Amino acid sequence: MTKQRALIIGGSVGGLFAANLLRGIGWDAVVFERNPEELTGRGAGISTHPELHAIMRRLGIPFDDSMGIRVNNVIFLDRHGNAYDRRDTARVMSSWGRVFRSLRDMFPSESYHLGKSLSFVEQDADGVTAVFADGSRERGDLLVGADGGRSTVREQFLPDRPPEYAGYVAWRAMLDEREIPPAIHAQLFDSYTYCLPEGELFLAYPVPGRNNETQPGQRAYNIVWYRPTTPEKLTDLCSDAAGKCHGTSIAPPLIRPDVIAAIKAETRALVAPQVAEIFARDPRPFFQAIFDFDAPQIVFGRVALLGDAAFVARPHPGAGTTKAALDAAKLADSIAAQGLAAGLARYQREQRAFGNRLVALGRQEGAYLTDQLKPRAQRREPAASWPIEDLMHSHNTRSAALRRVLDESLRAAAS
Repeated sequence: MTKQRALIIGGSVGGLFAANLLRGIGWDAVVFERNPEELTGRGAGISTHPELHAIMRRLGIPFDDSMGIRVNNVIFLDRHGNAYDRRDTARVMSSWGRVFRSLRDMFPSESYHLGKSLSFVEQDADGVTAVFADGSRERGDLLVGADGGRSTVREQFLPDRPPEYAGYVAWRAMLDEREIPPAIHAQLFDSYTYCLPEGELFLAYPVPGRNNETQPGQRAYNIVWYRPTTPEKLTDLCSDAAGKCHGTSIAPPLIRPDVIAAIKAETRALVAPQVAEIFARDPRPFFQAIFDFDAPQIVFGRVALLGDAAFVARPHPGAGTTKAALDAAKLADSIAAQGLAAGLARYQREQRAFGNRLVALGRQEGAYLTDQLKPRAQRREPAASWPIEDLMHSHNTRSAALRRVLDESLRAAAS
């Protein structure tokens, strides 16, 4: 009997979760990634949740100490480097690269194709066809759009619904553990560190190293700095040295030297000198503009959107990778239980409810930053700095909040 075939557009973690899980229910899954070279994540740190651990174990990937770094305390530093608050926590911090490598290594290389940029999708009653920029065509029974927040698949089916800029960017930096000055390492490395410049949010934490190492001495320290940024300022940040604007994102190598110099100077002026030193030692910090996207529909005939291609939630719930895994598991399980047509209907119903609520949670947690571009009298939270109790409640209840969102989504989809 011929296996049903799934065309997975996008070879990042969402696409690989879908491909591996669909293979697990007996489908032939083939991945097409637009980039011509193997993907790398520059060690970008991610939060993990029990749901992610469970899905990886289901795939045969043990979520053990090699997958992440346990962090047991939170420290708040003022601008002069003094610790003014400490809290207990329980988090496992991993990295995009560590999860990606685990998924990629278990997927057959002959079914993973690089340099395949999708042009458009065709479908009929019998199947779906992906047409690529090189003129090639691939035919399947299902096409999964897992090609990220700027999804080409989504753009074809929802052309008038672009993601909405949230009004701030996230600057990112990472430094190998061995490059951190010993005194700073001893004080900070095992902690989740917050700095709270007025109207901003700066956080730092340990992650696996650039080659996914979790052994002491080979790890890395990751920084994320959320900064309110007007659309006009974002245009400037996204303009290269030749004056060309790259829209709302720019490849890290194209960020102008003066932009890098300015952000490092502002780091030293606004946050604790310990973390400012770590940030300054990264030769190439980069930024990502923060967006929301709330999809009115995620299934279009034989086409299903997944992960950030379906919904773009702000990063504050720390659930982007977990959402991609949950979407992929629901897609595979629904098809296995009910067949393709009914399974896609179930996937649409349940994961759209989940995506809607996760986007709403991200907006709620990021509202303080979005409001910074408004006059103070119009802000929902007029405090000059993020209230610590609110921040710690969000920090320590992320997995519980995700579980609540999941439960609410299932109830909503069933009603």
